[in-house]
Amino acid sequence: MTSPRRTRRVRSTGDPRVLAYLRVSTEQQAESGAGLDAQRMAIQAEIARRGWTRVEWVIDSAWSGRDLDRPELDSALARLEAGGAEVLIASKLDRISRSVHDFSGLLDRASRQGWQLVCLDVDVDTSTPSGELVAHMVASTAQYERRVISQRTKDALAAKRAAGVRLGRPAVLPERVVRRVLEERGAGSTLRAIAEGLTADGEPTARGGAVWSTSSVQAALGGQDGMRLRWITAREVAQSGGPAVVHALDMITNTPAHLIDADWVRQSDTTWQELASDERCERCVELLRAVSGE
Repeated sequence: MTSPRRTRRVRSTGDPRVLAYLRVSTEQQAESGAGLDAQRMAIQAEIARRGWTRVEWVIDSAWSGRDLDRPELDSALARLEAGGAEVLIASKLDRISRSVHDFSGLLDRASRQGWQLVCLDVDVDTSTPSGELVAHMVASTAQYERRVISQRTKDALAAKRAAGVRLGRPAVLPERVVRRVLEERGAGSTLRAIAEGLTADGEPTARGGAVWSTSSVQAALGGQDGMRLRWITAREVAQSGGPAVVHALDMITNTPAHLIDADWVRQSDTTWQELASDERCERCVELLRAVSGE
């Protein structure tokens, strides 16, 4: 039979041993010290108000708050569990965690192990039931905000890609090389055969190497230039009882480059080829103008 977990009671002391936790997410913030200084000032004011004197500063520089896997926080939690400190204090809840799951687990650890968690921005103090309730509510809000921001960022990047805006690092392969890889792959050549041909012809890889591998060929196929060129020279005809409409068709996968109407009928004998002057769908017109300057 498994023995029940023992809970260590929080010691009643007017001057506990305190670990003051600071965190910034980027190297720039860590180097400037601005974010750390603001957190330190807020904590120092609260420490002075409470009359605490036994304080040690714990700093994680350039670490995300997405999870609890941070070296200095790990060390602080181990000390709290071992009874080497009684309080973990931070200026803001999101300095500790942005995850509801992680923060809930942290609250449970504090309760079982007998130490106190204090977050100044929301007046969280886990030594009281109301403080724990507020902590859970704020953690839920923080996670919601992070997910909303993430989705907005994804939507914005998708809109930029659709408009032909280059994202990330600049192109390192000449367009002629990318076109060659696409055409050979579209004609049925294997990745290894394409790699051997490029190596034999002395074409440098994206990193300036002399030998192409199947992975470097795959990277060219899936890169921004590769994905753009894969469908800019392709066509497919939609038949919905009206005039034929030209759609962009991925020359590698032989599938439409974007979602189209449900009444589109796949032509089994159609493959990629140069776009004709037939009437194109509005979505294809937008995409082609954005990336080719039509």
